[in-house]
Amino acid sequence: MEWASESAAVRRHRVGGERRDGPAAAPQPGREALAPEPPADAGGGGGGARTRKRSAGGDASRGAGTGLSEARAALGLALYLLALRALVQLSLQQLVLRGAAGRPGDFDARQARDYLEHITSIGPRTTGSPENEILTVHYLLEQIKLIEVQSSSLHRISVDVQRPTGSFSIDFLGGFTSYYDNITNVVVKLEPRDGAQHAVLANCHFDSVANSPGASDDAVSCSVMLEVLRVLSTSSEALRHAVIFLFNGAEENVLQASHGFITQHPWASLIRAFINLEAAGVGGKELVFQTGPENPWLVQAYVSAAKHPFASVVAQEVFQSGIIPSDTDFRIYRDFGNIPGIDLAFIENGYIYHTKYDTADRILTDSIQRAGDNILAVLKYLATSDVLPSSSKYRHGNMVFFDVLGLFVIAYPSRVGSIINYMVVTAAVSYLGKKWLRPKQKTGNYTKDFFCGLGITLVSWFTSLVTVLIIAVFVSLIGRSLSWYNHFYVSVCLYGTAATAKIILIHTLAKRFYYMNASDRYLGEVFFDISLFVHCVSLMALTSQGLCSAFISAVWVAFPLLTKFCTRKDFKQHGAQGKFIALYLSGMFVPYLYALYLIWAVFEMFTPILGRSGTEIPPDVVLASILAGCTMILSSYFINFIYLARSTKRTMLSLTLVCVVTFLLVCSGAFFPYSSHPASPKPKRVFLQHMTRTFHDLDGNVVKRDSGIWINGFDYTGMSHITPHIPEINESIRAHCEENAPLCGFPWYLPVHFLIRKNWYLPAPEVSPGNPAHFRLVSKEQTPWDSIKLTFEATGPSHMSFYIRTHEGSTLSQWSLGNGTPVTSKGGDYFVFYSHGLQASAWRFWIEVQVLEERPEGMVTVAIAAHHLSGEEKRSSQLDALKDKFPDWTFPSAWVCTYSLFVF
Repeated sequence: MEWASESAAVRRHRVGGERRDGPAAAPQPGREALAPEPPADAGGGGGGARTRKRSAGGDASRGAGTGLSEARAALGLALYLLALRALVQLSLQQLVLRGAAGRPGDFDARQARDYLEHITSIGPRTTGSPENEILTVHYLLEQIKLIEVQSSSLHRISVDVQRPTGSFSIDFLGGFTSYYDNITNVVVKLEPRDGAQHAVLANCHFDSVANSPGASDDAVSCSVMLEVLRVLSTSSEALRHAVIFLFNGAEENVLQASHGFITQHPWASLIRAFINLEAAGVGGKELVFQTGPENPWLVQAYVSAAKHPFASVVAQEVFQSGIIPSDTDFRIYRDFGNIPGIDLAFIENGYIYHTKYDTADRILTDSIQRAGDNILAVLKYLATSDVLPSSSKYRHGNMVFFDVLGLFVIAYPSRVGSIINYMVVTAAVSYLGKKWLRPKQKTGNYTKDFFCGLGITLVSWFTSLVTVLIIAVFVSLIGRSLSWYNHFYVSVCLYGTAATAKIILIHTLAKRFYYMNASDRYLGEVFFDISLFVHCVSLMALTSQGLCSAFISAVWVAFPLLTKFCTRKDFKQHGAQGKFIALYLSGMFVPYLYALYLIWAVFEMFTPILGRSGTEIPPDVVLASILAGCTMILSSYFINFIYLARSTKRTMLSLTLVCVVTFLLVCSGAFFPYSSHPASPKPKRVFLQHMTRTFHDLDGNVVKRDSGIWINGFDYTGMSHITPHIPEINESIRAHCEENAPLCGFPWYLPVHFLIRKNWYLPAPEVSPGNPAHFRLVSKEQTPWDSIKLTFEATGPSHMSFYIRTHEGSTLSQWSLGNGTPVTSKGGDYFVFYSHGLQASAWRFWIEVQVLEERPEGMVTVAIAAHHLSGEEKRSSQLDALKDKFPDWTFPSAWVCTYSLFVF
C-alpha cells in the first residue's frame, strides 16, 4: 500500500508508533534508500522524496540527516538580513562620492549654503507677506545681479519679475478651485549670446508655509539653483539652448505661481522640458520620484548626467497613485503646459517637514553638494542636447528605471521590460511545469502537495495580516496609537514579530500534522517552488497592468530560479548543509538587498506621513499592514527553512515573547509618540485658529455670532496627549458641525475636512484684525437661460477661502472661476482657495445658480473665511497665551481668522 493512499488516522497512528519507538531504535543506514531518488531532471522534487517515511529513528534520524539546527538557522537568517540592512544604511549615508572637488566649474555647496542661510534668516515667507514679496524677492534679485556681473561673455542673462493673476481647478484633496492675484515669480533666462529658440526650465519656490522657515521646502532648492546659475553663467562652455530659472513665490498656495508662469509668461513657449526641485523631508538624498509623462529620453538624460543618482520608478507609480496626500508643480507643467519633466525631492526626516524645525542647520552640506552636482550636470546635459528641440518626436513609451544603491541607474523602455518579464515567467513556468506534468509514478503527490502548500502559505499570510490588524485595532482603541512614531523599532517588535511568528506557526503545524511523512528535502523543494510560483503570478499580474514596478517581481523570480539551478546538485547530495546555505543566501543577495532598499524608502516616506494624515485613518492599522506585507515578502524564500529545520519552537517562543513584552509596554504607555529632542525632534502638529464667526439669514440679519479658538490635531491621537498639559482642551469642548453650513461652518484653510473630523472649539473673545475681510453681493440678475447670476466682491488679507452649498432644488451651473465649470469638493460643497500678493484689487467673481424649484430657505449658502497668516495681525493675546501652554514636543501653528456666512 502506498503512503499516499493511507488514511490520516493510519498515518498518525503509524508515525506515533514510530516516534515512540524512535529513541530506542538505532538509525537505519539505509533510511534514505527507502524510496528511490527521483531522476536528476526532476529537480529534486519528485514524489520519491515524498514517500520517505520518518520511521527508523524518528526525529533522531532526521537530526542526523538533513535537519538544520534551529538556532543556527534562525541566527544565520537574522544576521543575513541585518548585514543587508547595514549595507543599505551605508549606501544611504554616502551622500556624495568623494573625488576631485573645488575645481573651476564645479558646484560649490558652501556658496549655496550661504544663499540658504540668508533666505531662511528672513523667517517664514507666506505669499502676500512683506517677507516673501519684498525681502526675499529683493535678495534674489540682488544675488542674480551679482551673478550677471560675473558671467561670461558667451552667455546672456535676462531677468523678469512676473506678477500674474489667474484661476484653475485641480482634483487634489478631493477637488477645489484656486484663484490668485498679483503673486510673484522671479524668472531668469540664461542663453547663448545670440539667443535660443528652445529652453529647459528649472523650478523652485521661495515661499514657505506659515510659521516655518522652510529651509528644505524649498529654500535649499532655490539656493542650489542660484549656485547652478552662477556656475553655468561663468562657464567657458557655450550652451545650445536656454536655461530658464523660475523662483516661484506661491507654491505652498497649492501650485499657483507655476500655473501663472506656464500659462501666461512669454518665455513659457520656449520650454521643452523641466526639472522641478521639491522636498517632502529635510536633507538626505534627493529622489527622482516622477518623470515624463512618457518621454523616456528624459530618464536617459538623468542616467547619463547625474553624478549621484537616486531614482525609482516605484516611487513614481506610488506617488501618482494618490496614496501620498501631496502634489508638486510637476502636475501644473504636465497638465497645463503639456511639458515633460523630472521631479526631485528630499525625502528623509519628514517628521519636521513644514514645522519650525525645518532650519538651514539641519541640512547637511553634503546633501546640498549632491543635489547641486546632479542638477548642474543634468541641466548642462539638456542645454546642450540634440534631442531637446525635437523632444516631441521622442514622446513614446515609459521607462523602467531604478538606482543600485546610489551608484548607478539601470533604465530601459517599459516594452523591453515587458519582454524581459515574460521571458522570466516562461523560464519559471517551464521549471514548474516540468514537475507538474510528470507522470504520477515519477512525481507521486508532488502536484497535490504543491497546491496544498500554496493554500497553507496563503493562509499563513492571511492569518498573519489578521493577527497584526487585531493588535493594531486594539492598540488604537485603548488610545496608544503612534507609540512607534518616535521609536520605529517598536513597530517592528510589535507587528513584525507577530506577523513572523504567525507565519512560522502555521507552517510548523502543517509540517507536524499534514506533511508528517515527507522528508525535509522534499518539503524544502516544494515550498521553494511555491514561493517562486507566487512571485511569478505577481510578475504576470503587474506586467499585464502595464506597471513598470513589475521589474521587482522579475528580480524575485529570476535570481531565485538561478539560485535553484546552482544549488540543486549540492542539495540533492548533501541536503541543507553549510555549502548549500552559503550558495542559497548568496543567490538571494540581490533580491533581498533591493527589497530592503525599497522597504527603507517606504518607511522613510510613510512613517512621518502617518503623523499628519488626519484623525480618520488609524495609523497603526496602516503601518501594521505595511509591516505584514514586508514580512510576507521577506519570508517568502525563507519558508522552506521552516521545513528544513529540526524544530521552530524556540524561534516562535522568542518572537512571541518579544511581541508580548512590546505589546504590554505599548499598552502601559511606555513609548511616548513625540519628541522635542534637539537632534531629532518628532513633534505633534496642531493648528490653532482664533476665529470670529458670523451667520446671516436670507434677509441679511445676523442669527448667530460666536468667537473661539478652533483646534485641529493632525494625527489620530487627537488631543489625548494634550489634555494633561492643558486641561481646558478636553472632550467636553469638541466642535459640533453646523449641518446647514458648507464644510460644517468652519474656516478650513484647505479642503481637508474629510481627513480631520475631530476638532475642538475653546470659547474666546472676538478678534478684530487690522485688515478685515469685506464681502458683498454686487448684483443679482436673471439670465436669458433662466438661471440666477450672483456677482460678489471680496477684499481682505492675502489668504481667503470661499465656500458654496446649493440648496435642494438648485444647482451651480457655471462660474467665472477656473475653466468655468464648477468643481465640487468631497462632500458635495464647493471650495475656492484665494490668495494675492502684496497689493491686489478687489476680488470680483460671479456664480450662476439654476433654480429648479423655489424654496423659502433660498437657493444657495455661501461663506468666506479670511486667514491672517503674517505680521501682527496673525496674533491675539488669547492665542499667544494658549500657544505658550503647549508642551515643547508639539508644533502649534496659530493664526487669526474670521468667518462670515450668507444665504441667497
